[in-house]
This record gives sequence, C-alpha cells and structure tokens, in this order.
Amino acid sequence: MSVSQNEDRSQVLHEIMTYFGCGTIRRDTSDLTVKWEVRSLQTLRERVIPHFLMWPILSAKQNDVEAFVAVCDAMSKREHLQPGGLIEIVTIVKRMNPSGKRRFDPDMIIDQLSEMKA
Repeated sequence: MSVSQNEDRSQVLHEIMTYFGCGTIRRDTSDLTVKWEVRSLQTLRERVIPHFLMWPILSAKQNDVEAFVAVCDAMSKREHLQPGGLIEIVTIVKRMNPSGKRRFDPDMIIDQLSEMKA
C-alpha cells in the first residue's frame, strides 16, 4: 500500500507514518513524488485497515479500500498461492484505481493464470 505526494507536500506523509507507527518513506523517480509505503500484510491488517474500517473515506475511494481489504483477507488465507485465488485477487485489483498506471496488464495475467489452472 502506498500514499504519494509531490515533494513539497511530503510533510503529510511523515504525519501519516507517525500516526500509523509503521511504513517507510521513499522518493519515486518514475513520477517525481514521495511515497509512504507499508508492505507487511500483518502490519496492514493490524494498523492500517482497522483505521479505514472505523473511519471510512467519504468518497468513491472507499470502494478501493474495501477491495484492498478483500485482497488482504484473501492473502492472509494464502489464496494467492493457487492460480484460482490469484485470478480472484487480480480481478479485484483490476477494478481499483482505474486511472492509475499499471506495470502489467491484468487481463493478460488472468489469461495466463487461467491456462495454468486448466
């Protein structure tokens, strides 16, 4: 999970990191931003997700939060280790942040996993 800001507004990322008590901050040269990131599934489930369940985002971004929670739940059940579970996760992620850049095409991943599953 990551939150990004332009560098001149990076102080908010330090406040977020302090609030949650976790994560790291790094520069992203690909889009010239600074990012606060949390990569630990356990930390996400224990510290970050409960916040957004208690205080939902009052915008359409809440849909992404709910999808993210579903992905974390599936991963905690180790469903991502099987092609069928990973297809489910990629399908969920595909709906998240549709205007964002993707490193890999979700449909291509689903097609390749479907071939493995067959």
